[in-house]
Formats: sequence, structure tokens, C-alpha cells
Amino acid sequence: MKTILPATHIMGCHEIEICYKRPLFDRMILIKSSEDANKILRKFVNLKRIDLKEFYWVMLLSQSNRVLGISEIGSGTITGVATNLKEVYQLVLMTNSSALIVCHNHPSGNLKPSQSDKKVTERLLKLADLIDVTLLDHLIITSESYFSFSDNHLL
Repeated sequence: MKTILPATHIMGCHEIEICYKRPLFDRMILIKSSEDANKILRKFVNLKRIDLKEFYWVMLLSQSNRVLGISEIGSGTITGVATNLKEVYQLVLMTNSSALIVCHNHPSGNLKPSQSDKKVTERLLKLADLIDVTLLDHLIITSESYFSFSDNHLL
């Protein structure tokens, strides 16, 4: 008797399945400003670690700027965090987001964006344009305050 093998076995590939269920609309938080984004992020972020080392987060938003989800995508050192742009946009695509806000912290307390922060933001903008989503803001947060690229006309 002949055994029939599935195509995935023969071709050496595996099936990929993406499953995402958005939150209920009336429970989704609306973001109207950088201040709103900062407040929501501070509820998500472990504030006990914010002065310890750098972290990178992405806030995923619907067409009406309602929060679909927030994800920590990087954890670094006291002086920096590697930003995986591919992971940022994987999350954007998997959640069918229309917009995003990225955020990272500066453990030093200095809110001034570095050259590296500006370069990453430029790359995020280019990628957003390619896949027709909007990068609404890039926030830098400290225990005391925050800096918005959008509010400071850097986007």
C-alpha cells in the first residue's frame, strides 16, 4: 500500500496561519494627542524599570486612532536599544493597523532626541509610506516627562 504524504512534508515548508481579533470598538481607547499616547503608554510600561535601561514599544492604532494594542519590541542597555523595524511592521501588518506610535525611554532623564533616534524615525517614516500606514509620533519618555517628535515638528 502506498503512503500519501502531505504537500508540506514533500516541499519542506510549513503552513502559516495568522489570527487576530481586534478589541471591541467601544472598549478601544482613543488617541487624540501625544499627551493621550503618553498616558496610555505609562499604564502599559513597567515604570519601575524606566530608569534602568532603554526599552522600545509600538502602539498600534485603527483608522480612527483607537488603540489596537501595545507591544514591547526591544530591551537594551542603559545607553541604547536596538530597534527591529521589521518586527514593528510585522505587528502593523498582522493587526491591520492604519497608524502607529513608537516610543522609547531615556534612562538618563534627558529628553533630547539623539541622532540615532532621528535616523530611526526617518526609516520608520519611509517604511510607513511604503505600506500606506501613518507614523503619528515617536515619543521619548522619562520618569518625569516625555518628548514628542510630532509636537516638535520632527515628523
